[in-house]
Amino acid sequence: MTAATGRSNLQERVISGVVLIVAVLALTWAGGIWFRLLSAAIGGAILYEWMAMALPQHRSPHRLVLAVLLAVVLLMLVVGISGTTLLLALAAATILAATHAAYAKVGFWPVAGLAYAGLSAISLAALRGGDWAGLAATLFLFAVVWATDILAYFVGKAVGGPKLAPSISPGKTWSGAIGGTLAGIVAGVIVALWVGAAWGVAAMLVTGFALSVVSQLGDLFESSLKRRFGAKDSSQLIPGHGGVMDRVDGLVAAAFAMFVIGALAAGVDAPAHAFFAR
Repeated sequence: MTAATGRSNLQERVISGVVLIVAVLALTWAGGIWFRLLSAAIGGAILYEWMAMALPQHRSPHRLVLAVLLAVVLLMLVVGISGTTLLLALAAATILAATHAAYAKVGFWPVAGLAYAGLSAISLAALRGGDWAGLAATLFLFAVVWATDILAYFVGKAVGGPKLAPSISPGKTWSGAIGGTLAGIVAGVIVALWVGAAWGVAAMLVTGFALSVVSQLGDLFESSLKRRFGAKDSSQLIPGHGGVMDRVDGLVAAAFAMFVIGALAAGVDAPAHAFFAR
């Protein structure tokens, strides 16, 4: 790759990233059905890319089964069905998909994709909810994950050093992981203080650290998935970034972790209240 090509790719990556961030923040601020539509779109794109990697083209009947089952769950999400009902619907859809997979002999991975896509969409939508706590929690999540992702990339490029997981993702380094984690913690604390969180700085630090680490594990999981199926990118839907999964792997992992903790503490339908409540 020439220097000019590298600069061009970086510019394309930055422009696409800025456009995506602005669009996502606008939909997050709007909340309601707009954010639920965004969550559903992310879930749908994840399943599409997952099937492209894990399910051969000649398995189109099973592709259709997975798509229809997820579409039902995502439609329920968009119209505002409660989180508990959505989880039950996703569980039922996963069981039906597993039954069909056993009959069609297509293996475990496509069914895992359905569960992964559905949980990603449900976690994001449930966290945002429809109130101030949901907005605050989602902005906190974005700040931690985005700062982690951006600084891990640039610190890793600038500092280099020992590889984090060379057998999974040869480009990632320990310096990038540490730099990204520190950036995620700082960004999370800044946003938490900005929105007026009542919890102490120590809790903000711990939460930011945990979500940053989980987001990087989510990134590694997606890298291992691509390596398993011999894919460089999950798709080419986003210029300079590859696919949707390439952009949201860390986000959906951290969102799921935050959703689980919040659901256990404050209920499935108001997980953000475990972190932000007036």
